[in-house]
Amino acid sequence: MLLVYSCRTGKENTVLKDKGAFSFSTCWNMKRHTTGEGLLQEIRGLGFRRVELNYNVTEEMLLTIEPMIERGEIGISSVHNTFPHISDPDYGTDSVLLGFEDKEKRQRAIGLLVRSAEYAQRYGGEAVVVHPGEVPFPNDIAKELEQLYSVEGKDSSAYRSKWAELLERREAYSAGYVRTITESLYEVCDKAASKGLGGIRFGIETRSRPQQIPTLAEAKRMIRALKGAPVGIWYDTGHAIMMDRMGLYDSVKEMDGLMNDIVGVHIHETIGLSDHWCPYVNSGDMHFYDAYLPMIERAQVKVYELKAACLPEDIHESHRLLTAKLAVRGAL
Repeated sequence: MLLVYSCRTGKENTVLKDKGAFSFSTCWNMKRHTTGEGLLQEIRGLGFRRVELNYNVTEEMLLTIEPMIERGEIGISSVHNTFPHISDPDYGTDSVLLGFEDKEKRQRAIGLLVRSAEYAQRYGGEAVVVHPGEVPFPNDIAKELEQLYSVEGKDSSAYRSKWAELLERREAYSAGYVRTITESLYEVCDKAASKGLGGIRFGIETRSRPQQIPTLAEAKRMIRALKGAPVGIWYDTGHAIMMDRMGLYDSVKEMDGLMNDIVGVHIHETIGLSDHWCPYVNSGDMHFYDAYLPMIERAQVKVYELKAACLPEDIHESHRLLTAKLAVRGAL
C-alpha cells in the first residue's frame, strides 16, 4: 500500500496500491517542472513505477532522469518520438515527418526516429510512439472543423461542406504519403536492426486531427506491408474517439482488425472534442469507455496520457475504475 499526497495541495489524499505495470506520460506535468528529477518524482508520488518520456523532455532534463533510471527508482515503458525534444517544427508532433518528399528532410526524420529507439533501449523501454505524418493543408482545417463541430454541429451544412473539402484533398494525396511513410518505416527498422535495437517496437499512433495519418485502415495497410517488422498500432483511445466523432472512421468496429498488431495504448477519454481527460471520472459516464477495454487488455504497453487539468484524486479514481473493469473481464 502507498500513502499518496497531493502535489498541489500538500494534503494526504488516500491510501492506494501502486499502479503496477501501468505507465504514465510526462505530458501531464511537463509545464510544472524544469528538472527531470522533479518531473518524475511527482509521477512517482501518484504510485506509478514506470513512465513514458514524451517529446517535450529535453536533453538537459535527462541529466537528472538518467541517474534515477540507473538507481532503479523509475522504469521507462516507452519514449515518444521525436525524443529528446527537437525545437525544429519540421520534426515536431504535427508534421509530414516520415512522409517528406524532400529526401534530406525524410532522412533526418528517419535518423531521429532511430535515435528515439536508441534512447528507449538504453533506458529499458519496450516501444517508441510514432506520429507518422499527415496530408498537409494550406489552412488549419482541423481547427476550422472543430469550431464548426462545437458551434454549429456535425450535421450542419457548414460542417458537412468543410468535411467534404477535407476528404477531397485527403483522399487525393493520402495514398502517396502512406506509401512514403511505409518506405521510411522499412528504413527505420533496417537501421534499428543494424544497431542491435531488436527489443524495441514502433507503434504508429492514431492521431487527433483528421488530416493526419493514419486512419485505422491506413495503419492496417502499413502494418501488413511491413509484415515481420517490429511495427504495430499505438492505439490512442482519446484520439480515436475524436476521429470517430468527427466522422473519419469507426473507432470501435475497425479496432477489432488491429487487435493482433497492438503495441501500446494511450489511456484517456475525450469529452466532446476535448481529449486527455481521466476515463470515466471527468466525463461522468461509467460505460462509454468500456468499448476500448479490449484494446487496453491486449496492449503490450499501457500508458495514461493525461492533461495537466487532471487532478491526482481523479487520476486515482479513474485508475481504480479502469482496473476494476479489467479485472472483471479477467485481464488483470
